[in-house]
Amino acid sequence: MKRTHHCAQLRPSDIGNEVVLAGWVNKRRDLGGLIFVDLRDREGMTQLVFNPEHNKKLYETAYGLKREDVIMVSGKVRQRIEGQSNKDMPTGEVEVFAFELEIVGRYEILPLYYFVPSYVDTRL
Repeated sequence: MKRTHHCAQLRPSDIGNEVVLAGWVNKRRDLGGLIFVDLRDREGMTQLVFNPEHNKKLYETAYGLKREDVIMVSGKVRQRIEGQSNKDMPTGEVEVFAFELEIVGRYEILPLYYFVPSYVDTRL
């Protein structure tokens, strides 16, 4: 897959187009049998949708995503359900219905010594 758009670019004029996005998982929500992922890159954020009735394996993979995992996703831009748009986001009127998901990198918790306060002498 090769990225076709940045996360902040999609608008209602893109509805019906197939796109490829890449970025970090900002948030994953499981609501009513659908998984919603807010994907962010340096430009902004776009909502992704994963449906188990469309592709159960893809849905299960999306279920395992954690915050800060790096992914690429292909899908089709569609209008958000009436009343579900987010006026606070430039891409808040659309979402991407996912067809394919590639996990580029998993977020790993950093070792504790990265969080040592600056006043602690680590020159032992």
